[in-house]
Amino acid sequence: MFRGAGYRFNRETFAIERHIVTSRKRKMKSALLVVLSFAAFAAYYFTYTDIMGLDTPKTAMLKQKGEELRSGLELLERRMDANNTFLLELQRRDNNVYRSVYGMEEIPVDVRNAGFGGVDRYKHFEMLPNGEFLAGLEQKMDVLYKKAYVQSCSYEDVVVLARKNGEMVSCVPAIPPVQLDNIHLSSRFGYRSDPFKGTPKMHNGLDFAGNKGEPVYATGNGKVIEAARNFFGYGNEVVIDHGFGYKTRYAHLDKILVKEGQMVERGEIVGELGNSGRSTGPHLHYEVSYRDRMVNPMNFFNSDLKGTDFEAMLKKENAGQNGQV
Repeated sequence: MFRGAGYRFNRETFAIERHIVTSRKRKMKSALLVVLSFAAFAAYYFTYTDIMGLDTPKTAMLKQKGEELRSGLELLERRMDANNTFLLELQRRDNNVYRSVYGMEEIPVDVRNAGFGGVDRYKHFEMLPNGEFLAGLEQKMDVLYKKAYVQSCSYEDVVVLARKNGEMVSCVPAIPPVQLDNIHLSSRFGYRSDPFKGTPKMHNGLDFAGNKGEPVYATGNGKVIEAARNFFGYGNEVVIDHGFGYKTRYAHLDKILVKEGQMVERGEIVGELGNSGRSTGPHLHYEVSYRDRMVNPMNFFNSDLKGTDFEAMLKKENAGQNGQV
C-alpha cells in the first residue's frame, strides 16, 4: 500500500526522480526512531546516575524529603531521651523523698520501666525503610508513656497521704516513752555485750532503768496489736501499730493498762515500768520499727525533753486530742 511519494536525486543519471515510500517502511523508520530514542535515554540515564553518580531531579527531591523526615524523627528521639532523663529524676525524687516521707514502699524499677510485651507489636515496621529505627522509636515512646502513667498514679497516692499529713504527725512515735527526769538510759541501740551470756549481740531498742511503777506512755497515736505476757523474754509487753509503717514495743512492764484492739493516743499511759520476763532489773525496753525494720528510737525524740517541758507537752497533746485549743 502506498502512503505517499517523495523525490530524490539519482547520482547515476543526475536526475531528480520520484520515489514512492511504502507505509511499511515508514512504520519501520518510526519504530527504529523510537528504539534509538529509548537507547539514547537509557545511555544518558546510565551515564548520569551510575557513572557520574548523580540523582535525577525527582530522586533528589524524594531523598531530600526523606532526609527531612529522618531529621525530624531523630529530633523527636532526642526530645524523648531528654524527657526520659527528666522522668528518671522525678522517679528518684518520688522514691527517695515523697514516698519515703509518708512511709510508702518504693515502686520497683521493673514496674516503672515495663514496656508493652511481644515482638509482634513492632513487626509491621520490618518491611519499611529504616524499619529498625522506627520500631525502636515506637518502643521508646511506649515505655515513656508507661513510665509517665506509673508516675502519675504514684503522685495520686502521695497526694492522698499528704492530705492525711496531720494524722501522720500525730502517729509518728515522737516523744520519750517515759519521763526522763526519773529514769536513766541504761542501754542504747546497737551491738552490746549480752547481760546474760556476755557475748556480743544486737540490741534493737533502748533500755530505760528506773523505779518499778513509773508510767509508760504511748509515743504516738495508734492501735494496740499486742497486750499480753511474752514468753520469749519480753515479759509483759504492749505493741502499738501507728500506721504509716511505724510500730513500737514497750517490754518488761509490771502492769499492762491497755487491751488488744484499743486505740490509744500519744501521751496516754499504756503500762507501768517493771521487771517481768528476761530482765536483770526494773527497766523499760523500748523499740521502734519502720516498715518492719528496726531503727534507733533516739532518732525520733528529743532526749532533753524533761520536767515541766515534758509535762506541758503531755498536756498539749491531751488538750489537742480532746478538741481544746
